[in-house]
Amino acid sequence: MTPQPANSNGLLARLPEADRERLGEALRRLVANGAILGTEPGLADLYQWAQLNREWTEEMAALLDLKLFWDHELRLVQAVPESGAFTLRLKLDATLVLLTLWYEFDTAVRDRGETPPVRITVAQFNDSLRTKFEPLRKSLPSPTRLVEILRLAQRKSLLRFTPAEQPADAGIEILPTLKRVIPFQDLADWSRHAERHLAAALAKDDADAEEEDAP
Repeated sequence: MTPQPANSNGLLARLPEADRERLGEALRRLVANGAILGTEPGLADLYQWAQLNREWTEEMAALLDLKLFWDHELRLVQAVPESGAFTLRLKLDATLVLLTLWYEFDTAVRDRGETPPVRITVAQFNDSLRTKFEPLRKSLPSPTRLVEILRLAQRKSLLRFTPAEQPADAGIEILPTLKRVIPFQDLADWSRHAERHLAAALAKDDADAEEEDAP
């Protein structure tokens, strides 16, 4: 008797082997990178497959507590965690960077009517970051650390980062995926969260100062 493949009677048996491989590839990409960007080199076919097999992709993602959002105009599918299992634990400097990226994206699209992705330089971003969080200047990232944070955000499909000979001229393209990962309702909601970080950090600085002054 000819041995049957281990999964021949499994849940995915009605999917051809090539489609099972594609499904696995799509899920790995969604878990590791948060999205499939069909405009990225090498991902156009995978995005097209996921779109054509949307039901399978969504059902398997749901088993991992991932909700999928499809944007056919921008050719992307994004996985947003519905539980804390895939939540990133960020340091304060990374949190401030993402808050600033959200603000720049929101004001560009909402106030100036720009079409995503929103493009800024590192110099423009740093100006915005310092303006918004000047009281936390000790917690703002160094140039090297900023690149690390931007590359992390790029791996999670939140932006595209393009280095330049002059670091200040490096390009940042903020993708709409960022607004689903940080789902503020509006600018007022953003302001409340930003003020909370400011208040917590300033309270810590005051406590540290009191300890230094203590005899």
